[in-house]
Amino acid sequence: MSELKVDKVSPRSGNYVALNTVGSKNIIINGDMSIAQRGTSSSGVTSGGYLTIDRFDTQVSSLGTWTISQDTDVPTGQGFTTSVKIECTTADATPSTNDFCIFNQIIEGQNLQYLKKGTSSAESLTMSFWVKSNKTGTYIAELWDNDNTRTINKSYTIDSADTWEKKIITFEGDTTGAFDNDNGASLYARTWLAAGSAWTGGTLQTSWGTRTPSNLAVGQVNLADSTSNYINITGFQLEAGTTASDFEFLPYDVNLGRCMRYYEKLIMSNIAAVGYSNSTSNAITVMTSSYIKRTSPSLTIPPAGNGAGQISFLTNAGVYPSTFGSIVVFDTNITSFSLNQTGMTGAYSGAGLGVALYGADGESIGIDAEL
Repeated sequence: MSELKVDKVSPRSGNYVALNTVGSKNIIINGDMSIAQRGTSSSGVTSGGYLTIDRFDTQVSSLGTWTISQDTDVPTGQGFTTSVKIECTTADATPSTNDFCIFNQIIEGQNLQYLKKGTSSAESLTMSFWVKSNKTGTYIAELWDNDNTRTINKSYTIDSADTWEKKIITFEGDTTGAFDNDNGASLYARTWLAAGSAWTGGTLQTSWGTRTPSNLAVGQVNLADSTSNYINITGFQLEAGTTASDFEFLPYDVNLGRCMRYYEKLIMSNIAAVGYSNSTSNAITVMTSSYIKRTSPSLTIPPAGNGAGQISFLTNAGVYPSTFGSIVVFDTNITSFSLNQTGMTGAYSGAGLGVALYGADGESIGIDAEL
């Protein structure tokens, strides 16, 4: 377990920030919304998922249609260059009972052990972020302990329309239920955007306790009630302690590396790979990820071919197969994966050939190890 050090002690107020000496003070990854490997915009969103900004997913269940994008609208003079923008494009003014829309990041348990959750020394957590929306009113921020089915929810208010505001929310430490010390999904840090009555019909759960759906989003405004509605968020930070420190800006390469533990977009632009062909119709190659993944990933592979949006093995003699067949994944681990191009004709014979995997510039393999 990492030793803690205490920064910014205020003798008068007793406020403090607890830092993990071996890592970032910000538990959130990519809180400045600067990394967007999957793309800078996704429209027609009705079911959510990891779509644009790395490490953040927008969870949607039958509540409106959305466009999610990386935006250059940011608070002035704070050092940010990007935010996430979530815009309603099809309204739902009367959500059904179980509908919801949530902006969310999930955190591994092994990154949270220094918080000492489940002990009498459990650390408080302070969430801070910048937000801008035309939809004023009450919003709900939530911390959800997935390992122990416990949650704490606090409200915040967007006071002025179309104006950047900084929000700071402190959650007391939880002395019940330790986070699992593994690479699984332990903590959800989220802000609600809209919710049906199943999530709003009780009493807001402002202290840690067993997760009760009706107590999670009491008072939440409906961001989906008009196609004029939007919300921008940046500077998302979650840190141990009872006060919010200045946002922790990381170098771009460090931030990118942290994101690539969970997702990597491997750009296919004449990437060489070691491989062999064991027949005239079959070739195999092993490729290495740029960053060690959280777990054995799933892969998204373009179809075989030598045209736009396609990839193919190419022999060291520079010959494409006359029939491309298909490319399949047959082995993955946290550092590498293997591809097999099968059903080819006209290019391969024998074993031990040097091969390359070619694709049109900008084509990519998606390597996904998200929580």
